[in-house]
Amino acid sequence: MTEPGDEPRYRANLQGEVDGAALYRALAGAEADPRLKEVYGKLAAVEEAHAEYWTRQLARIGARAAALRPGWRTRALSWLVRRFGPGFVLPTISRLERQGVTAYDAQPEAVAGGLPLDERSHARIVRAIEDQVPGGLDGGELAQLEGRHRSGGNALRAAVLGANDGLVSNLSLVTGVAGAAASSHTILLTGFAGLVAGACSMAMGEWLSVNSSRELYQKQIDVEAGELAQSPQEEIDEITLIYEAKGLTRPQAQALAAQLMSNRTTALDTLAREELGIDPESLGGSAWAAGASSFLLFSAGAIFPVAPYFFLAGHWALLASLGASGAALIAIGAGTALFTGRGFAFSALRQLLVGYAAAGVTYLVGMIAGVALSG
Repeated sequence: MTEPGDEPRYRANLQGEVDGAALYRALAGAEADPRLKEVYGKLAAVEEAHAEYWTRQLARIGARAAALRPGWRTRALSWLVRRFGPGFVLPTISRLERQGVTAYDAQPEAVAGGLPLDERSHARIVRAIEDQVPGGLDGGELAQLEGRHRSGGNALRAAVLGANDGLVSNLSLVTGVAGAAASSHTILLTGFAGLVAGACSMAMGEWLSVNSSRELYQKQIDVEAGELAQSPQEEIDEITLIYEAKGLTRPQAQALAAQLMSNRTTALDTLAREELGIDPESLGGSAWAAGASSFLLFSAGAIFPVAPYFFLAGHWALLASLGASGAALIAIGAGTALFTGRGFAFSALRQLLVGYAAAGVTYLVGMIAGVALSG
């Protein structure tokens, strides 16, 4: 028996499968590793089969399935895949897969077709690829943008939040000085100084953060090397326990640990990865690259509030600054929607309101301060 809500639900499911197939095709097209390219192609084929399934369900109830194109989020992620490579957006795709893993559980038609099992399998496969493939640029250069922006290698998230820092902080600074009735020339100098100071602070802080992490990791590896030299049997016992915890039998774990420990270089590399969770080849990435990325992303956001003051003055400059910043806030909201899975309108409106609220507060504070100082 057909329920009134079946057709909209079938169409929503069909759109989701079209989006999934298009995204995996984009990943397959951009992937250089033949093995992963094949995996992405197979995932796309399964999604296309699911789309056919929902097309048949629509036909069963007498509804016509119109030709669908991928949604805005899928088109944006596909562009990022082609521009920056699969690793740049893989953590985002993995998160979206995990969010949708139970979407079919309460749908009898989907359960009958075995779709929930496929969705869980996809989430596990993408998560496994994410764990093996470095996220973002080399060594996590973007993914390491500021400690509070790190999220398991999600360079997209780091880039969006880095630009947001620059935009909101400089918008607040510019509107605060404007509220104090300062001249346009003063506002321009203040905004430009805020851009440079903020970008330098972010870059230097990130450089120090990454360098400190590298030094800490290297110290841990040096300690492990000393323990390996002094007590090799204890290290063999430790790595045996690690492999036992991963599911190997005691004899298998002992044999593998003994084989790995037979070469000192391999032994140290294995201990660093398995016991310390450190990749000796990257040690957290390049501090210079992380600092440069932080500087550029903060500057990219901070330029919007100050740019109109290069060409305009007075209230027109302030209105243009708010307009340019509003457009940038909407774009950042769209960027956050890519990795959170929330709707574009919700994310964009929330970002716009938060940014303007911060600007409004500093404008009022500046206005009060201006009146008090003018006496």
